[in-house]
Formats: sequence, C-alpha cells, structure tokens
Amino acid sequence: MDQGNLKFTKTHEWVNVEGDTVTVGITDFAVNQLTDLVYIELPTVGSTCEAGKVFGEVESVKAVSDLYSPVSGEITEVNSALVDDQSPLSDDPFGSGWITKVKMSNTSELDQFMNADEYRKFCESEAH
Repeated sequence: MDQGNLKFTKTHEWVNVEGDTVTVGITDFAVNQLTDLVYIELPTVGSTCEAGKVFGEVESVKAVSDLYSPVSGEITEVNSALVDDQSPLSDDPFGSGWITKVKMSNTSELDQFMNADEYRKFCESEAH
C-alpha cells in the first residue's frame, strides 16, 4: 500500500480512505515501540465505533496498548487472521496487517489527520 495516500493519527493508527469506508491499522512506528506482539483484541463486525475512543487492544511482551478508532461509524470487517497470528502487524503493517474497516458516519473527521510527511516529523519529535 502506498503510504503517501494514507492519513495518520497522533495515536499511531493509519487510515486508508476508500469512498465512505476506511481501512485502519497501526503504524510501523507503533509496532516497533511495542516489540513482540502476543495478542490482539478486535472490534465486533456490526458494532459502532466513535472517533478517539478505544475499539480494541494489542498486547506485547512488555505492554498492553489500546487501539483508538480514528473515525466514527460502523465496523464492517475485521482482519480475524490477526487473532491467531500477529506477525502481519510487524511484517506488513500497511498491507496484510490491516486491523479493521469502518463505514464512516462523519467524513469531516478525516480533516484532523496528518499526511505521511507530517506523521514522520511527529514520530521524530516523539522519539527524542
């Protein structure tokens, strides 16, 4: 997936917009901070999520981190393969490591996100 077209949140989720649906995942920066992933809790298909609210969690050998929904809407699909194997989150975070798809209820929520360059600068400032 071309990262140049993605949008990014300050909580290290990425968003790929396709019409009124977004695909959501966590960035390689987030995965590198967590290190060895051991568990993921996914939202339920058909449930609703709210921008900025927790909709799942990912657990590593050193921490449990909440997953925040970048947009409000309905969960239309989840990457259930991640429950048994979290390696795509590390190996291909912007491709096969996607987490969920959400049909947005408010597309203006997309306006607050960073582009790839802004996100890179944000991560550099967090790393120092």
